[in-house]
Amino acid sequence: MTKLLQWLFGVSLVVAGWALVSFDLLDLKLPQPYREVAWPMPLYLLVSFGCYSLATVGYRVATFNDCEEAAKELQEQIKEAKEDLRKKGLKM
Repeated sequence: MTKLLQWLFGVSLVVAGWALVSFDLLDLKLPQPYREVAWPMPLYLLVSFGCYSLATVGYRVATFNDCEEAAKELQEQIKEAKEDLRKKGLKM
């Protein structure tokens, strides 16, 4: 099962549960406070997901590793390419 299908399955379960509670589709006779709490639940979940995503991206950016050796190697390759172009007559 792909990750997309897993997410779609999870979201569909949450939406189905929300619809059952919010609209009382199974005639469960739930108290009114339960429905009042369930009605804005998708908005709460969306805000929570956004906060989690922002925190995850921020953490990954803060702990991003520098590649000093790769940067030096790239600078050397740039120098070599410039010298090669100068030898071939390109003026910079």
